[in-house]
Amino acid sequence: MLQLLFTLALYLLGVGVIGVAACPGVLLLLAAWERSATLALLPRSLALSLSGAAGYFLYGLTLLLVVGMLAYLLRLKLQAGEFSPISLEGARWALANALYLVVTVTFIDFILLTPFAPFFWRLMGAKVGRGVQINSKFCADLSLLEVGDQAVIGGHATVIGHSFERGRLILRRVRIGRRAIVGLNAVVLPGAEIGEGATVAAGAIVPKDTRVPPHTTYYGP
Repeated sequence: MLQLLFTLALYLLGVGVIGVAACPGVLLLLAAWERSATLALLPRSLALSLSGAAGYFLYGLTLLLVVGMLAYLLRLKLQAGEFSPISLEGARWALANALYLVVTVTFIDFILLTPFAPFFWRLMGAKVGRGVQINSKFCADLSLLEVGDQAVIGGHATVIGHSFERGRLILRRVRIGRRAIVGLNAVVLPGAEIGEGATVAAGAIVPKDTRVPPHTTYYGP
């Protein structure tokens, strides 16, 4: 019952977040509707279609700000440690990832490999250096991630800072050094540290608490 109530609360939060973020785009579409009222069918349809498309991108960029602001106001920056899932830290972890999921499902594909991705990660509490390239939406626990200058997170790579063991929520920091590369479909697990200039090969799995030495290529355990 507690899980059900918490889920419903997250749904309500999602309604609020998506609704607020969609508001500028809806206003744009309504303005286009009114101003195009005297146009013929084809040009009016084009005006409304373009306004709707622009409204979607306006929604997405607004969503980044809304979610980042909520993460700050609700103090969702996670702390490394071991916790009960039914605890304040467990609730913070679930809420932080639920907010990130809203962005992941509705917009994140359009910000990958753009400056907006590192910007959003910083809003969510991640430490992200200059020139970082992020090409994966399969990352979580952003406030536990540290990414050095000019590092690359490749397509569909998974980088997470949590695990569940013996009924406990385990949170660990993940560090990716300067100019390190996490390859296509690679998996980096909690507590891992990728050294400066190191490469995690495509599809490789970096187990928990593993340290990849600087300037090496890691193919797996």
